[in-house]
Amino acid sequence: MLRTTLLLPALIAVNAIADTTTADRRLFSFNSPESARQWQTVNDGVMGGRSDGRFRINQFKNLEFYGTLSLANNGGFASMRSRSTSLQLRNGDSISIKVRGDGREYTLNLYTPARRMAFSYRATFQTKKNEWIEVTVPLSKFVATSFGRVVSNSPLNPGQVSGIGVLLGDKKPGPFKLEIDSISVTQANR
Repeated sequence: MLRTTLLLPALIAVNAIADTTTADRRLFSFNSPESARQWQTVNDGVMGGRSDGRFRINQFKNLEFYGTLSLANNGGFASMRSRSTSLQLRNGDSISIKVRGDGREYTLNLYTPARRMAFSYRATFQTKKNEWIEVTVPLSKFVATSFGRVVSNSPLNPGQVSGIGVLLGDKKPGPFKLEIDSISVTQANR
């Protein structure tokens, strides 16, 4: 197995895919068009922006997140997220996402049923244009945010994670496309 590992500033490991190694437990795969029912978009239009983010299951059975990011009218983000469900995460777990991107920086979000507006736990990752990579993020590296600002004293309780999403908010207007092959959890030693 050939695997290249890079360390990003937030200590997130990115591995070039050279085989079909799978993580311990798959959270989402996209084998059928019905897989799209588990997802929804939330774009900056909720605050008056003009970004257009969409998703579909493409002919290669990948979840494709695509559209146009706009900074008009104080906009600047496009996102998609899973509908609420228990992901059964535990301390020490890591999230692995296999993606082929456009060279832009995306944010991986985890959602809990917190009663705060625009609240999520975030970790950013850089894609490589037209290249499949595996991004693995330990749960301990996700940072609590609200409206994109860090929220202190809000540790992540893995058992409360009820959704996962991807956001583009790199302040670079124009088209984007991110393909997701799968989202998995690498489980801590139990």
